[in-house]
Amino acid sequence: MKTTLLFIFLLPVLAGQAQSLKKYPVSNSGCSLYGYCEPKYKIEYSEDSSKVYTGECISSEVTYGVICIKLLKPVTNLVMAEDLMISYVDYLKTNFNIKTSAGYGKGHRLNNDENTRGILDYWEDAEGDKWKIKAWTDGNYIGFMYAYSKKELPESKVNVFLDGLRLGDK
Repeated sequence: MKTTLLFIFLLPVLAGQAQSLKKYPVSNSGCSLYGYCEPKYKIEYSEDSSKVYTGECISSEVTYGVICIKLLKPVTNLVMAEDLMISYVDYLKTNFNIKTSAGYGKGHRLNNDENTRGILDYWEDAEGDKWKIKAWTDGNYIGFMYAYSKKELPESKVNVFLDGLRLGDK
């Protein structure tokens, strides 16, 4: 009986500590994401003057991040858009000092939308952080979602985050 009463009194405390998933705008890019913490954003421009929004935040020892590029010149051919996205991810791999990767898994669709293309990969960086990434494009945007930690990633939570990008608020 004491255990049951203790559980009843602790339940609201434990529920208050649970992390909730919320929808956050990716600055003023037109995109949004579902995440466990609110990223702070920087806005820069790529070499072709496309707007690049970058942000990250930390929740439960996991860093969650997003890079959203609003392409200055949309790419209508999805095969070409996917190739551009992969080139961008290859560039990021170098910038993030990634030492190992599983290799891109292709064929992903954001929210089962056939007008999107996505890739998935697992990385490890020079500091031993374990990464899981997904990149998405619809030809108007490229979205790069990532999570990394020194510890094993909470796979189900990370998956919800990586699939939680909304390109142009679709």
